[in-house]
Amino acid sequence: MEQERVPVLVVGGGYAGLSAAALLAWREVPVILVERHASTSVQPKAFGVGPQALEMLRSVPGVEEELTAIWAGIGENMRIAIAGSLADPQPRMIVHDEQEEFAFMAELTPVPAVGAPQAEIERILRTKAEDLGADLRFSTELVSLEQDAAGVSAVIRDKDGERLVRAEYVIAADGYRSPLRAALDVPTSGKGSLGELCSIMFDADLSGLVREREVTLWYLQNDVFTGVIVTGTGTGSHVLGVNLKEGESEADFTEERCVELVRLATGRPELDVRVLDRPLVGISHVLADTYRAGRVFFAGDAAHTMPPTGGQGGSTALEDGCELAWRLWLVLSGQAGPAFLDTYDAERRPIGRLMADSQLANLGVRMPPAARVGYPEPLEDPIGVLLGRRYHSSAIIDEPGDDGSILEDPRVPTGRPGSRAPHVVLDWDGQLISAIDLFGTGFVLLAAKPGGQVWMDAGRLVKDRLGIRLTRLLVGDELVDVEGRFMERYGVREGGAVLVRPDGYVAWRSPDADPDPLGTLERVLRRILSR
Repeated sequence: MEQERVPVLVVGGGYAGLSAAALLAWREVPVILVERHASTSVQPKAFGVGPQALEMLRSVPGVEEELTAIWAGIGENMRIAIAGSLADPQPRMIVHDEQEEFAFMAELTPVPAVGAPQAEIERILRTKAEDLGADLRFSTELVSLEQDAAGVSAVIRDKDGERLVRAEYVIAADGYRSPLRAALDVPTSGKGSLGELCSIMFDADLSGLVREREVTLWYLQNDVFTGVIVTGTGTGSHVLGVNLKEGESEADFTEERCVELVRLATGRPELDVRVLDRPLVGISHVLADTYRAGRVFFAGDAAHTMPPTGGQGGSTALEDGCELAWRLWLVLSGQAGPAFLDTYDAERRPIGRLMADSQLANLGVRMPPAARVGYPEPLEDPIGVLLGRRYHSSAIIDEPGDDGSILEDPRVPTGRPGSRAPHVVLDWDGQLISAIDLFGTGFVLLAAKPGGQVWMDAGRLVKDRLGIRLTRLLVGDELVDVEGRFMERYGVREGGAVLVRPDGYVAWRSPDADPDPLGTLERVLRRILSR
């Protein structure tokens, strides 16, 4: 059997797999991705990219610009509501109105709001990954996988037959059923299957029902069905999702019935409707009890299958892929020890549960086919979920008295270890940038004049001694703190310093001057990198 070798094999060509492949290739790590389907998604599916996912993806040249261009061609706003139909003169509840609620986001992140259908997002990520050298193989499936102390042996099959791929690590991004998760006997928890939804993709003239240049996502609760309708996705079509009732099956959703359901959902009994597709989609709340099985790492729906209510499943999957890419790069390049990879499970699994539970809570309110006994309550502040998540692992050095929380209010940034590095406006040689623009290529050591030069000197020595990618930047020298917020937002005083990881999270900080900056910084980096 023909054999190939590659550092990383990715199984699955959805959000998690494609983001991992793109970020690995961008970091010049050879990667093979196999996907059993012939192409990326053709349905809108998940819509939009969360700000934290986009902050990591924007490191790949052109990704942010292309995603922003798609959104510019689609609309200017997204509105989410609960109603009986699109024709209701007054929705029962406005869940979200982007223009009204999110104007303040420009104070927290440099990335724009991006609403784009999954089909377009996957297309962009696929193109970028391939342009960067990733080997993406569609119509190719994983047949078997075996692990040993030195790596993974995977048999894959395409139209030309089977071949053996020898990889050091595998990313299992193979969907909510995850054959790899089952084959490796990874236990799961959660509410399990919550039913099915018929996803009716249709074409119709909805003029007068929806605002121009707005994506409308309305959760429908009426006497006939519960579900959700999404319009204005930029694909030239719309989607109506209808919850299956007990005893219903795919056979019940004939083209004629789908047309009638669309008419009910829009409130236009004479609407001319053309049904384009009508697959069944499972709704589940399934959480892998570990994100790592030897040399295999689970990402996306394989790690955390969540209801669609809240729209963060896709962004969470994108983040998984990005988070795995930089960790694998550090280990494969020798900058971090193998134990460093344990931090993926330690950090991402609590976030996966948080996001899944949040969407489960939304399901009970927005799409309730029955009483949701035992469901969590919806979060009072969804902004914390978007930008206020915190990590705890051996790659984060908590400060004394840290409360161990995994959420904080991003509108009041603390800069404490485990939190996302705050957005601060800086001037770099006459160009205004965000502090977020500094992160992605490696670790970044930040300190402020006049006492920060000792950290810059220590960083130069430690960088050479450990052989790591470390950028040293002095605020007040090459970087000008335009609004005078750096020290306040990062929680450092004169002589202090902060270390930020490639994913934009604060790994450690010294709020004040240190008597031994060289020794401290080397100990910190050795501990963080499992050296």
